Amino acid sequence: MAAGAGRARRREDRMSTATATPGSNAAKPRLKTSAMIASIAAEGQRTKPAPFGHALVELAKQRTEIVGMTADLAKYTDLHIFAQAYPDRFYQMGMAEQLLMGAASGMAHEGMMPFVTTYAVFASRRAYDFVHQTIAEENRNVKIACALPGLTSGYGPSHQAAEDLALFRAMPNMVVIDPCDAHEIEQVVPAMAAHQGPVYMRLLRGNVPLVLDEYDYTFELGKAKLLRDGADVLVISSGIMTMRALEVAQRLEADKIGVGVLHVPTIKPLDTETILREAARTGRMVVVAENHTVIGGLGEAVAGTLLRAGVAPVFRQIGLPDEFLKAGALPTLHDLYGISTDAMAASIKGWL
Repeated sequence: MAAGAGRARRREDRMSTATATPGSNAAKPRLKTSAMIASIAAEGQRTKPAPFGHALVELAKQRTEIVGMTADLAKYTDLHIFAQAYPDRFYQMGMAEQLLMGAASGMAHEGMMPFVTTYAVFASRRAYDFVHQTIAEENRNVKIACALPGLTSGYGPSHQAAEDLALFRAMPNMVVIDPCDAHEIEQVVPAMAAHQGPVYMRLLRGNVPLVLDEYDYTFELGKAKLLRDGADVLVISSGIMTMRALEVAQRLEADKIGVGVLHVPTIKPLDTETILREAARTGRMVVVAENHTVIGGLGEAVAGTLLRAGVAPVFRQIGLPDEFLKAGALPTLHDLYGISTDAMAASIKGWL
């Protein structure tokens, strides 16, 4: 298993020009294999490089107990920036994710604050028991930041973490965060450090889109924020789907459809008060949009919240299906599974 993971990691270095992807559309240019690992930023969209790595370096100037740890993935989780700034506080554990989590727990026990990085599939599936038993049950102060969350890799089921939120939501003591963009990641990093206890964050790496700075947004742990209002539809979203929801809202204005967007970056603990207040407003369809399977993530968390409170709007979900996803270019896959801007807009118009 570890050897296969290593081959996949090395493959990122050399993929660039071969043509690929299932379900290609003759009307569109044939995408190259590199589109399997392409940035989620749209062409021409503002981005910021490695916000997690740079934010962690800045925070570590004041927090000398912070150490960086990874399992052969510093370059692919932007932790190499921390390693360059603080080589004596960086630990490369090799392709051994279970060891990584156990060692992080031990270091936290000794008073350090490990920021641990790997791919979301490896933390949520391969090392789950080690996180559960050595970090969560002991309530250790370990911060886990994982790249390639949901459908942000075209490599197929081995690297697509479509179930990570469901798994970590079910873990006692674990805070779960799904940030939208570079602006938010920069604010999430110090918030993670300020929280005493384990945190799991979905990590966007490389050139990460900038979106929320245009909405005077400030991250608060455990708080949802209404980014824009709309009379016809309320989209409740997290992660990259908030970026998509804002694009859909702007697009549907031309059809005189008012779309509100409620960003929920903290999946656990969930801001039930804000969700109930916004969803209880009459006359609006509620759509939960998430880059995650429709089972066990934000959608079902919101649905349960509404049902228990007796709030019953028209309710729909946009998310990944309960199946192993295909491999291919990310734009193709996002269209196929309904989480692209075009697909979201079409779904909402159809429901209305």
